[in-house]
Amino acid sequence: MDTLQQLAKVLKERKSAEPDSSYVASLYHKGLDAILKKIGEEATETVMAAKDGDRDKIVYETADLWFHSMVLLAHVDLGPEDILKELERRFGLSGLEEKASRKAE
Repeated sequence: MDTLQQLAKVLKERKSAEPDSSYVASLYHKGLDAILKKIGEEATETVMAAKDGDRDKIVYETADLWFHSMVLLAHVDLGPEDILKELERRFGLSGLEEKASRKAE
């Protein structure tokens, strides 16, 4: 089982845990707005790390961003396979073609 699938499994299990039992359970208990706020914070920290050019910090902050994005996915009953499926759909399309296809929908 790959790392994203293992993480998704743990995050799904934490949805039913008591809020004081884990950080993730406490985020779920606080609700969607708290999860979204955390994603925003992590995205900002990732941007700042990139602007500083600190490769180690970019990796660290991007890991935090991915982690909290995975929390969001689990919160709304999605998983990494849903995102991978969408990326596979886009594979082979230019960015311009993909953007144009969204306008047609």
